[in-house]
Amino acid sequence: MLAKRIIPCLDVRDGKVVKGINFVGIKEVGDPVECAEEYNKQGADEICFLDITATHEGRKTMVDVVRRTAQRVFVPLTVGGGISSVDDFRELLRSGADKVSVNSAAVRNPNLIKEAAEIFGSQCVVVAIDAKKKGDSWTVVVNGGRIDMNIDAIEWAKKAEELGAGEILLTSMDTDGMKTGFDIELLNAVCSVVKIPVIASGGCGTLEHFSEVFKKTEASAALAASLFHYKELTVEQVKEHLRENDIPVRITL
Repeated sequence: MLAKRIIPCLDVRDGKVVKGINFVGIKEVGDPVECAEEYNKQGADEICFLDITATHEGRKTMVDVVRRTAQRVFVPLTVGGGISSVDDFRELLRSGADKVSVNSAAVRNPNLIKEAAEIFGSQCVVVAIDAKKKGDSWTVVVNGGRIDMNIDAIEWAKKAEELGAGEILLTSMDTDGMKTGFDIELLNAVCSVVKIPVIASGGCGTLEHFSEVFKKTEASAALAASLFHYKELTVEQVKEHLRENDIPVRITL
Protein backbone atom coordinates (compact mmCIF):
# COMPACT_ATOMS: atom_id res chain seq x y z
CA MET A 1 0.00 0.00 0.00
CA LEU A 2 1.27 3.47 -0.87
CA ALA A 3 1.81 5.91 1.98
CA LYS A 4 -1.35 7.85 2.75
CA ARG A 5 -1.09 11.65 2.62
CA ILE A 6 -2.24 14.17 5.20
CA ILE A 7 -3.09 17.56 3.71
CA PRO A 8 -3.90 20.67 5.75
CA CYS A 9 -6.21 22.97 3.79
CA LEU A 10 -6.00 26.72 4.07
CA ASP A 11 -9.07 28.65 2.91
CA VAL A 12 -7.79 32.12 2.08
CA ARG A 13 -9.82 35.31 1.81
CA ASP A 14 -8.21 38.74 1.36
CA GLY A 15 -4.81 37.28 2.24
CA LYS A 16 -5.96 35.68 5.53
CA VAL A 17 -6.73 32.06 6.42
CA VAL A 18 -10.41 31.65 7.31
CA LYS A 19 -12.72 28.79 8.31
CA GLY A 20 -16.47 28.27 8.41
CA ILE A 21 -19.05 25.50 8.87
CA ASN A 22 -20.92 24.22 5.80
CA PHE A 23 -19.12 27.02 3.92
CA VAL A 24 -20.70 29.80 6.05
CA GLY A 25 -19.93 31.59 9.35
CA ILE A 26 -16.46 32.54 8.12
CA LYS A 27 -13.81 33.55 10.73
CA GLU A 28 -10.19 34.63 10.27
CA VAL A 29 -7.69 32.22 11.83
CA GLY A 30 -4.21 33.32 10.68
CA ASP A 31 -1.58 34.26 8.10
CA PRO A 32 -1.40 31.73 5.24
CA VAL A 33 2.39 31.72 4.86
CA GLU A 34 2.94 31.27 8.60
CA CYS A 35 0.30 28.53 8.76
CA ALA A 36 1.88 26.73 5.80
CA GLU A 37 5.33 26.94 7.41
CA GLU A 38 4.00 25.43 10.62
CA TYR A 39 2.32 22.55 8.76
CA ASN A 40 5.52 21.98 6.79
CA LYS A 41 7.40 21.61 10.11
CA GLN A 42 4.75 19.22 11.40
CA GLY A 43 5.30 16.90 8.42
CA ALA A 44 2.36 17.68 6.16
CA ASP A 45 2.63 15.80 2.86
CA GLU A 46 1.06 18.65 0.89
CA ILE A 47 -0.63 21.95 1.56
CA CYS A 48 -3.78 23.11 -0.17
CA PHE A 49 -4.69 26.79 -0.60
CA LEU A 50 -8.23 27.70 -1.65
CA ASP A 51 -9.00 31.30 -2.58
CA ILE A 52 -12.60 31.45 -1.42
CA THR A 53 -13.42 34.88 -2.84
CA ALA A 54 -11.34 34.67 -6.01
CA THR A 55 -12.14 38.12 -7.34
CA HIS A 56 -9.51 39.69 -9.60
CA GLU A 57 -7.95 41.37 -6.55
CA GLY A 58 -8.19 38.11 -4.65
CA ARG A 59 -6.31 36.37 -7.43
CA LYS A 60 -3.42 38.85 -7.17
CA THR A 61 -3.32 38.33 -3.41
CA MET A 62 -3.26 34.57 -3.85
CA VAL A 63 -0.42 34.67 -6.39
CA ASP A 64 1.62 36.64 -3.86
CA VAL A 65 0.72 34.18 -1.07
CA VAL A 66 1.77 31.23 -3.26
CA ARG A 67 5.03 32.90 -4.25
CA ARG A 68 5.97 33.70 -0.64
CA THR A 69 4.94 30.25 0.58
CA ALA A 70 6.90 28.43 -2.13
CA GLN A 71 10.05 30.24 -0.98
CA ARG A 72 9.66 28.93 2.56
CA VAL A 73 7.86 25.59 2.31
CA PHE A 74 9.17 22.45 0.66
CA VAL A 75 6.14 20.24 0.22
CA PRO A 76 3.80 20.30 -2.79
CA LEU A 77 1.35 23.20 -2.94
CA THR A 78 -2.10 22.83 -4.49
CA VAL A 79 -3.95 26.05 -5.23
CA GLY A 80 -7.58 26.55 -6.22
CA GLY A 81 -10.40 29.06 -6.30
CA GLY A 82 -11.55 31.11 -9.26
CA ILE A 83 -9.46 29.24 -11.81
CA SER A 84 -11.14 29.74 -15.17
CA SER A 85 -8.46 29.43 -17.87
CA VAL A 86 -5.15 27.81 -18.75
CA ASP A 87 -3.60 31.25 -18.18
CA ASP A 88 -4.71 31.03 -14.53
CA PHE A 89 -3.01 27.62 -14.34
CA ARG A 90 0.14 29.04 -15.88
CA GLU A 91 0.28 32.03 -13.52
CA LEU A 92 -0.11 29.92 -10.38
CA LEU A 93 2.33 27.23 -11.51
CA ARG A 94 4.90 29.90 -12.32
CA SER A 95 4.34 31.39 -8.87
CA GLY A 96 5.31 28.11 -7.21
CA ALA A 97 2.17 25.97 -7.11
CA ASP A 98 2.74 22.29 -7.92
CA LYS A 99 -0.91 21.56 -8.70
CA VAL A 100 -3.94 23.66 -9.56
CA SER A 101 -7.42 22.75 -8.41
CA VAL A 102 -10.46 23.57 -10.56
CA ASN A 103 -14.06 23.29 -9.51
CA SER A 104 -16.86 25.52 -10.86
CA ALA A 105 -15.07 26.45 -14.09
CA ALA A 106 -14.45 22.79 -14.92
CA VAL A 107 -18.13 21.96 -14.41
CA ARG A 108 -19.14 24.80 -16.73
CA ASN A 109 -16.33 24.14 -19.22
CA PRO A 110 -15.11 20.53 -18.95
CA ASN A 111 -12.68 21.12 -21.80
CA LEU A 112 -10.58 23.20 -19.40
CA ILE A 113 -9.49 19.95 -17.73
CA LYS A 114 -8.39 18.51 -21.07
CA GLU A 115 -6.56 21.69 -22.14
CA ALA A 116 -4.72 22.05 -18.85
CA ALA A 117 -3.73 18.36 -18.77
CA GLU A 118 -2.38 18.53 -22.32
CA ILE A 119 -0.34 21.69 -21.64
CA PHE A 120 0.89 21.13 -18.08
CA GLY A 121 0.42 17.39 -17.52
CA SER A 122 -2.29 15.52 -15.63
CA GLN A 123 -0.19 15.59 -12.46
CA CYS A 124 -0.84 19.36 -12.23
CA VAL A 125 -4.61 19.11 -12.62
CA VAL A 126 -6.79 18.50 -9.56
CA VAL A 127 -10.55 18.50 -10.07
CA ALA A 128 -12.35 19.53 -6.91
CA ILE A 129 -15.86 18.15 -6.58
CA ASP A 130 -18.28 19.49 -3.97
CA ALA A 131 -21.00 16.87 -3.65
CA LYS A 132 -24.30 16.88 -1.79
CA LYS A 133 -26.64 13.95 -1.15
CA LYS A 134 -29.79 14.10 -3.26
CA GLY A 135 -32.13 11.17 -2.90
CA ASP A 136 -30.15 7.99 -3.50
CA SER A 137 -27.25 9.74 -5.26
CA TRP A 138 -25.07 12.83 -5.02
CA THR A 139 -25.29 16.05 -6.99
CA VAL A 140 -22.49 18.46 -7.89
CA VAL A 141 -22.82 21.87 -6.25
CA VAL A 142 -20.76 25.00 -6.99
CA ASN A 143 -20.27 28.52 -5.68
CA GLY A 144 -19.59 27.33 -2.15
CA GLY A 145 -22.48 24.91 -2.25
CA ARG A 146 -25.07 27.51 -3.22
CA ILE A 147 -25.85 26.30 -6.73
CA ASP A 148 -26.99 22.76 -7.57
CA MET A 149 -25.72 21.93 -11.06
CA ASN A 150 -27.99 18.85 -11.31
CA ILE A 151 -25.01 16.75 -12.37
CA ASP A 152 -24.45 13.31 -10.88
CA ALA A 153 -21.25 13.59 -8.82
CA ILE A 154 -20.14 10.01 -9.49
CA GLU A 155 -20.53 10.39 -13.25
CA TRP A 156 -18.73 13.72 -13.10
CA ALA A 157 -15.77 12.13 -11.30
CA LYS A 158 -15.52 9.52 -14.07
CA LYS A 159 -15.67 12.20 -16.75
CA ALA A 160 -13.01 14.31 -15.00
CA GLU A 161 -10.64 11.35 -15.06
CA GLU A 162 -11.39 10.70 -18.74
CA LEU A 163 -10.64 14.34 -19.58
CA GLY A 164 -7.22 14.15 -17.95
CA ALA A 165 -7.56 15.02 -14.26
CA GLY A 166 -4.69 13.61 -12.24
CA GLU A 167 -6.50 13.70 -8.91
CA ILE A 168 -9.92 14.37 -7.39
CA LEU A 169 -10.45 16.48 -4.29
CA LEU A 170 -13.81 15.25 -3.04
CA THR A 171 -15.66 17.36 -0.47
CA SER A 172 -18.91 16.24 1.09
CA MET A 173 -21.11 19.30 1.58
CA ASP A 174 -23.17 17.27 4.05
CA THR A 175 -20.26 16.72 6.44
CA ASP A 176 -18.09 19.81 5.80
CA GLY A 177 -17.10 21.47 9.08
CA MET A 178 -19.34 19.17 11.13
CA LYS A 179 -16.51 17.06 12.65
CA THR A 180 -18.67 13.94 12.51
CA GLY A 181 -16.34 12.02 10.19
CA PHE A 182 -15.64 11.79 6.48
CA ASP A 183 -18.46 10.77 4.15
CA ILE A 184 -17.47 7.11 3.73
CA GLU A 185 -20.40 6.26 1.47
CA LEU A 186 -19.63 9.08 -0.97
CA LEU A 187 -15.92 8.28 -1.00
CA ASN A 188 -16.51 4.62 -1.75
CA ALA A 189 -18.90 5.53 -4.55
CA VAL A 190 -16.27 7.72 -6.23
CA CYS A 191 -13.23 5.53 -5.49
CA SER A 192 -15.01 2.56 -7.06
CA VAL A 193 -15.29 4.27 -10.46
CA VAL A 194 -11.93 6.04 -10.86
CA LYS A 195 -8.31 4.93 -10.84
CA ILE A 196 -6.74 8.31 -10.05
CA PRO A 197 -6.08 9.34 -6.43
CA VAL A 198 -9.02 10.68 -4.43
CA ILE A 199 -8.52 13.14 -1.56
CA ALA A 200 -11.12 12.86 1.20
CA SER A 201 -12.40 16.22 2.42
CA GLY A 202 -15.12 17.41 4.76
CA GLY A 203 -16.09 16.28 8.23
CA CYS A 204 -12.95 15.15 10.03
CA GLY A 205 -13.16 15.72 13.79
CA THR A 206 -11.02 13.11 15.56
CA LEU A 207 -7.92 10.97 15.11
CA GLU A 208 -10.18 7.97 14.58
CA HIS A 209 -11.80 9.64 11.59
CA PHE A 210 -8.42 9.61 9.81
CA SER A 211 -7.83 5.90 10.40
CA GLU A 212 -11.46 5.13 9.55
CA VAL A 213 -11.30 6.81 6.14
CA PHE A 214 -8.19 4.85 5.14
CA LYS A 215 -9.47 1.54 6.49
CA LYS A 216 -12.93 1.83 4.94
CA THR A 217 -12.17 3.55 1.62
CA GLU A 218 -9.49 3.64 -1.06
CA ALA A 219 -8.86 7.36 -0.50
CA SER A 220 -5.21 8.26 -1.13
CA ALA A 221 -5.19 11.30 1.15
CA ALA A 222 -7.19 13.03 3.85
CA LEU A 223 -7.62 16.79 3.99
CA ALA A 224 -8.56 18.78 7.08
CA ALA A 225 -8.70 22.44 8.05
CA SER A 226 -10.16 23.56 11.37
CA LEU A 227 -8.70 20.63 13.32
CA PHE A 228 -5.23 21.86 12.43
CA HIS A 229 -5.94 25.61 12.44
CA TYR A 230 -7.35 25.54 15.97
CA LYS A 231 -4.51 23.27 17.12
CA GLU A 232 -6.86 20.50 18.20
CA LEU A 233 -4.51 18.07 16.44
CA THR A 234 -1.11 18.27 14.79
CA VAL A 235 -0.04 16.46 11.63
CA GLU A 236 2.47 14.48 13.77
CA GLN A 237 -0.31 13.24 16.03
CA VAL A 238 -2.37 12.14 13.05
CA LYS A 239 0.54 10.27 11.48
CA GLU A 240 1.49 8.60 14.75
CA HIS A 241 -2.11 7.42 15.14
CA LEU A 242 -2.11 6.06 11.59
CA ARG A 243 1.15 4.20 12.16
CA GLU A 244 -0.30 2.64 15.32
CA ASN A 245 -3.17 1.44 13.13
CA ASP A 246 -0.78 -0.06 10.54
CA ILE A 247 -1.61 2.56 7.93
CA PRO A 248 1.53 3.58 6.00
CA VAL A 249 2.48 7.26 6.15
CA ARG A 250 5.58 9.29 5.32
CA ILE A 251 7.45 10.25 8.47
CA THR A 252 9.80 13.26 8.40
CA LEU A 253 12.72 13.48 10.78
